[in-house]
Parts: sequence; structure tokens; C-alpha cells
Amino acid sequence: MKISTRSRYGVRMMADLADNYGKAPVFLKDIARREDISEKYLSIIVISLRSAGLIQSTRGAHGGYVLIRPPEQISVKDIYDALEGDISLVDCVRNPQDCLRASTCPTRDVWSCVSDKISETLGSITLADLVQERRQKAENNLKSNI
Repeated sequence: MKISTRSRYGVRMMADLADNYGKAPVFLKDIARREDISEKYLSIIVISLRSAGLIQSTRGAHGGYVLIRPPEQISVKDIYDALEGDISLVDCVRNPQDCLRASTCPTRDVWSCVSDKISETLGSITLADLVQERRQKAENNLKSNI
């Protein structure tokens, strides 16, 4: 399984918004510059994140994007679900009725278990965790460069 660029960039964008939570709205161009992601690509990603109720936008000179909920209340799974949908590794896990062998297939249980574990792990990591990790790494980099 590979995580799409869309999801990777979406999580990075949301971590940037979380890092600025409680401050003024953030311009997409500033996120794009800090995260080294195309602003055009981010403008596509924000549509899904806004539709999922994770972010909101404000127009105008003092506009930009903000998280709707605190970073502690938004998980990486929330972001993944908004951008990709269900995390099931194979279709028969999500829709057993689509496969004639779903009830007898021994491998379906494996894929179901793996999908559940991935979902559980992504659900346990919040944006607040990512911000804390980012700040810790920045601090460690500063110390090692001194």
C-alpha cells in the first residue's frame, strides 16, 4: 500500500494550519512556500478538506484558511478519509457483497485486519501530535547545528 501524494500533501498542509492554530488565517501561498508544495495542487486539496468540515476559508485581505476544530480533535485518519475515502486495502473488505468468495476467502480476513490496524493507527495520531513532533525535530536540529 502506498499513501498518495494527495494525502501526504494534505496532511502536511493540515499540520501547517495546526501549527498556526489560534492565529490569523493562513494564505495558501504561504503554506505552499513553507511546505514546498505547488499552490495549485493545494488549491485542489482544500476543496475536499473544506467539504469534509475540517477547514474553512475566509476571503479578503485578512483571509486565508483555518482549522474548524482544535488540532487535538483532528486525526490523520480524518484527513485521509476526506481526501481518499475508506482505507480498505481491497474492495471486498468494504463491500463483501461485491465478491462471490468473500464468505469463504481466507485472505479477506488478513486484508480486513491490516486495514483495521492502519485505520486505528491513523486515528490515534492527531494534528497536535504532528505539531509537537515538528517542533521537537526543529529544536533537535538547532541543537545539533550549534
